Amino acid sequence: MESEKVNILLAEDDKNLGTILKAYLEAKGYKTILAVNGREALKAYQKNEINFCIIDVMMPVMDGFSLAKEIRLSDKEIPILFLTAKSMQEDKLKGFEIGADDYLTKPFNMEELLARIKAILRRSSEKGSEPMPEVIQLGKLQYDRTRQLLVTPEGELKLTSKESALLDLLCKHINETVDRSIALTQIWHDDSYFNARSMDVYITKLRKYLKADPEVELMNVHGVGFKLVAPV
Repeated sequence: MESEKVNILLAEDDKNLGTILKAYLEAKGYKTILAVNGREALKAYQKNEINFCIIDVMMPVMDGFSLAKEIRLSDKEIPILFLTAKSMQEDKLKGFEIGADDYLTKPFNMEELLARIKAILRRSSEKGSEPMPEVIQLGKLQYDRTRQLLVTPEGELKLTSKESALLDLLCKHINETVDRSIALTQIWHDDSYFNARSMDVYITKLRKYLKADPEVELMNVHGVGFKLVAPV
């Protein structure tokens, strides 16, 4: 992945260090969003297209591990590099359990940080994570993402932008549970009560459309979110 196409979220509570790192990364061609605590970083992640996360472990409001867990709920593949002032083995193990791609202990050399970023991106691209196809087969149904069209045995259904965005997210995590809060923040950009009720209406509509194939089911996962179950 070329640097100009990589958007980095930098979560670092030391404003001086954060400012220096941001300037350095942007000079190397990486668009970088700086957040000074975990909560601010999570909001930045939810509102922007982020391709890489650099997260300081020790942060106020929400620590780096908690932030990484939240990010991992919506994206299991996004690269995460932890920064820490400690070299404690327990912290490193905890980070890798959460899904860290690498660890860098402060103080560190800028060139080393850049080398780690490039290595992680190279490994990520080698995984060859396939982009979502334009047309997705859901049992006897076909979902044309580009045209926002659901083709059923009973005919074609033109989806609204919100319906299509929601079905996109469900298809991306097919046969997996999608957290309600993730769906709200990614599609409605706000998890307010009003938006939650609005999302429930769209879920009901999608469930009705998908009933055209009895083997395809949009399930409620009580207290968590939704799951699109379909033959693959």
